[in-house]
Amino acid sequence: MTSIQPWDLPTHSAATAHLQHPSFQPFRLQNLINGQTTPSPSPTLESINPQTGQVFAHIPNSTAEEVSQAVTAAETAFKSWSTTPATQRSQYLQRIADGIEAQRELFAVWESIDQGKTLARARIEIDRAISNFRYFATFILHEETAARWTETNILTYEHRSPKGVFALISPWNLPLYLLSWKIAPCLAFGCAAVAKPSELTSLSAYLLGKIAQDANLPPGVLNVVYGAGNPTGSALVRHPRVKGVSFTGGTVTGRQIRRDTAGDIGKHLSLELGGKNPTIVFDDVDVEKAVATAAAAAFENQGEICLCGSRIYIQKTLWEKFVPRFIAYVQEKYTLGETVGAVISLPHYRKIRSYISLAAQDPATVFHLGSVPDETPQDGYWIAPTILTVAEDSVLMKDEIFGPVVTLSPFETEDEVVRRANDSEYGLAAILLTRDGARMRRVGEQLQAGLVWVNCWLVRELGTPFGGMKASGIGREGGEYSRGVFTGVRTVHVPAF
Repeated sequence: MTSIQPWDLPTHSAATAHLQHPSFQPFRLQNLINGQTTPSPSPTLESINPQTGQVFAHIPNSTAEEVSQAVTAAETAFKSWSTTPATQRSQYLQRIADGIEAQRELFAVWESIDQGKTLARARIEIDRAISNFRYFATFILHEETAARWTETNILTYEHRSPKGVFALISPWNLPLYLLSWKIAPCLAFGCAAVAKPSELTSLSAYLLGKIAQDANLPPGVLNVVYGAGNPTGSALVRHPRVKGVSFTGGTVTGRQIRRDTAGDIGKHLSLELGGKNPTIVFDDVDVEKAVATAAAAAFENQGEICLCGSRIYIQKTLWEKFVPRFIAYVQEKYTLGETVGAVISLPHYRKIRSYISLAAQDPATVFHLGSVPDETPQDGYWIAPTILTVAEDSVLMKDEIFGPVVTLSPFETEDEVVRRANDSEYGLAAILLTRDGARMRRVGEQLQAGLVWVNCWLVRELGTPFGGMKASGIGREGGEYSRGVFTGVRTVHVPAF
């Protein structure tokens, strides 16, 4: 049994049977450094299946020395990779996309087991990861630059070149999708990467490393090190030869990264952080469509998406009609084990439970759906969709809970709801539901959010800027914006004679 690897188990039934076999031993993941899987002498961390609570893998908690080895390999590879023609870089990325696509079900099965999400949700995210590689593989074949003439007949033009080695750190909620969102543009624009997935969800990165090897990606172009924020992540972002950091994760960690890199002025930071996103429902909506959109924005991936709308504001004239339909729809469409997965870990389960318990202790709270989960979960970390009305000053209206918990609040006027929606330290996303075309712009352009969806949610065109305002981060990624992250621009001035 111990010689079997995750890539030998491409179906859910095969993977489950293997994990349940009496002689099963947890997989042991290895870092990918300079094109080779490398055993680590560091202590290991446990990777747990959130749906069962079973330890199914051990991952290295990589040391600063191991991180430095990966950075050195990336730095060496960068010398040739940065001058590799775009057509060749594109072909490598397409081969990686082909490899993931050929193993789509394998990736989905292990992402579901590793993260707790449903298999159906995992399949969607694998497809999005494939799209990330294909998009940037073709983007670099059609780049443009700007040229201008001065009054003195001197030609000026913008020239871009890759910055160097990047630290790419991704979160646990959308493991492959968000890792590929960083790796694909980094490699496409000629940089070399040291990637660190979340220590809670490392299987997708492990499988991706094998795909990169099978695609014959030159050694050192993509390195993957595993471990916790301390020591691994900290050593990576602070490394003096790392030229930039692309990070997606919590705001607390984002602040720490800024502190860790404050002395290195030239190190580029792109930080996509937390959110406490509002969904605003006006009384002119198509109610059935609005209910479906608000529910999806609240409970997809069990609410563990930074873009989820967890504060739902409903115009008071629509309240009596909207709320019962919303509750009934959630009860019908979002059920544990079928369309709602387990939350990521026991500590996260307890964090979410603590907020629900706190709400239950407040006499002002109304439980529309759900109850306080058991203090000690049995057979996995399952929390049912929970819908609450709480006091406006409740911490549940302020803190990012990051789980299947949403609040419902009535409002009367546009000005009021814009003020309340913006009353947050975060500014990542917002959902605006209305059929009034003028209101779409009038309200949409006032919301303090990097992404505003009108009558839809989680729609992405990969060239549009992705990122947040306020405590939700700095920088934008996507298309030209990703080129700005991974390349440096200089202006060359050439006289006519």
